[in-house]
Amino acid sequence: MGLELYLDLLSQPCRAVYIFAKKNSIPFELRTVDLLKGQNHSDDFVQVNPLRKVPALKDGDFTLAESVAILLYLARKYEAPDHWYPQDLQARARVDEYLSWQHTALRMSCTRTMWQKMMFPIFLGQRVPPETLANTLAELDRCLQLLEDKFLKDQDFLAGPHISVADLVAITELMHPVSAGCDIFKSRPKLAAWRQRVEAAVGEDLFREAHAVLMKAKDLPPADTAMKERLKPLAQLFL
Repeated sequence: MGLELYLDLLSQPCRAVYIFAKKNSIPFELRTVDLLKGQNHSDDFVQVNPLRKVPALKDGDFTLAESVAILLYLARKYEAPDHWYPQDLQARARVDEYLSWQHTALRMSCTRTMWQKMMFPIFLGQRVPPETLANTLAELDRCLQLLEDKFLKDQDFLAGPHISVADLVAITELMHPVSAGCDIFKSRPKLAAWRQRVEAAVGEDLFREAHAVLMKAKDLPPADTAMKERLKPLAQLFL
C-alpha cells in the first residue's frame, strides 16, 4: 500500500497537508475522516492514530500524526523544492519559528471565531454571549497584527521572498474566520496582498478545491441530539 492521508478538509491543518501534497504532485490515497460524525474515534482510525486527530499519515507500515511533522516528512521524502522548507539555517529557523508560534495563537483565535460566529448558532443552535464573541474577535485582531508585524513585515511571504510551509499553515487558518463571514483582510491591505500571493503560488483552482468543504459549512443541516452530545466536549473548548 502506498501513501495514505487521513484528512477532513473542514480542518485547517488537513487543508495545509492536502494543498502541499497536491501542489508537489505527491501521489496519495485520500482517506476522509468526518470529524463531525466522530469518525476519528472509530476503531479503524485509532489503529492509525491513537491520538484520534487528523491529519494522519500512513506510509506502508509507518504512521505519523501531527500536521507539522507530516508536512516536513512529505517535504523531505519527496524532495520538495527548497523554498517549502529551506536548507539555509536561518531561513529554516524562520519557518520553524512561525510553526511553533501558531499552535497556541492564530490557531485558537481562528477556530474560536468560526465556531462562535457560525458553528454554535447555525449548526448547534446555541447562543454565544456577545461579550464572548467580542473578546474572541479582539484576540483574533491581536494575532493578525502580530502576524503582520512579527512574521510578514515587508516580505512577500512569512519566511522570506518565497512561499513556504509556514504560509500554507497560516492561510488555511485564516480561512476559518473568512468562512464565518469575517472579512479579516478588508482593513489589512498588507495581509490581503500576501493572501493573493499565496493563492497565486498555490494555484487558485487548488486553493478553492481545498476550501470547498469549509466554505459550504454554513449550509450544514442542524446537528441532531446525538451529534450535539458527542461534540459537547469539543465545543466547550471554543467558548
